[in-house]
Amino acid sequence: MEKELNTGFKKGFSRFIVKYNTYIMLAGLIIICISISPDFFTVNNIINIGRQYAALTVISMGMLLVILTGGIDLSVGSVMALGGVIVALFLNKFNVSTPGAVAITILVGAGLGAFAGFLVAKVKMAPFIVTLAVMTIARGVAFMVSNGTPIKIPAGTIEALGTGMVFGGLPTLVLIGIIAVVLFWFLLKYTSFGRLVVAIGSNETAVTLAGIRVKSYKASVYIISGICAAVAGILTASRTAMGSPVVGDGFELDAIAACVIGGASLSGGEGSAVKTLVGVLILALIGNIMNLLAVPSYPQDVIKGFIIIASVLLQVATSNRKNQGV
Repeated sequence: MEKELNTGFKKGFSRFIVKYNTYIMLAGLIIICISISPDFFTVNNIINIGRQYAALTVISMGMLLVILTGGIDLSVGSVMALGGVIVALFLNKFNVSTPGAVAITILVGAGLGAFAGFLVAKVKMAPFIVTLAVMTIARGVAFMVSNGTPIKIPAGTIEALGTGMVFGGLPTLVLIGIIAVVLFWFLLKYTSFGRLVVAIGSNETAVTLAGIRVKSYKASVYIISGICAAVAGILTASRTAMGSPVVGDGFELDAIAACVIGGASLSGGEGSAVKTLVGVLILALIGNIMNLLAVPSYPQDVIKGFIIIASVLLQVATSNRKNQGV
């Protein structure tokens, strides 16, 4: 009897760890941050972390949709850089109104996403190759139109996004990140579009046989990802007061990492907006811990790589447990 109870407890505890591993990791990192530095939970530090990772949050939401269909988007970091350059260019050089410059930037992001989506969904090219090409194109255009130098954001335009506060102390950038998470959570949970995106990643053949226009849905997620990347570029430009062609380098890997750490399956069909946000927070805390310990940036990338591997291994273990009915 006692042996059966112990076995049952171990199985239950194991299920709990597997089910809530993302949240457990987040809680553990928070404890580590507090133990390393009592200044971690200061208002200024929390605000700074929120501002720094708002753009990654938005990009990760778009990346999540692509991953849910079984695809991948390597272009988001470069589209982000181009977005920042475009909005700065139209505000600074062409004196376009702020809403106009923002709209043009979003259209550019949507256009690049549509191009990638067309090649993936209609032409049936591999997402990796397509988005790698778009990544190169977007980064090259960003350097061309900026002549390789940052373009200053004029005062009185979008810089209020980067420095502004709402509701008596909440940074505007953080609010935008929260809105993005809520929108994508609602999209995936309560709309037919979101459910079909998940279904396509789970079993594309079955969805196709049901008469659903799979190609349109697959193309649309790349458009949304492009829009998110352009918005992230605008947010970063507003925070740094310039549009630079070098920003966003490695953001595509961070976005993929956030999704995978949050439980998204790279084969598609599984993922959550809320857990992806937790993935972003985990990356933010890892970066914060490394900064508190004065660790250079390169070892941080090594640690991120190992965390991604561990997350994928955990997904495999979870999948095996489900298949075995454990």
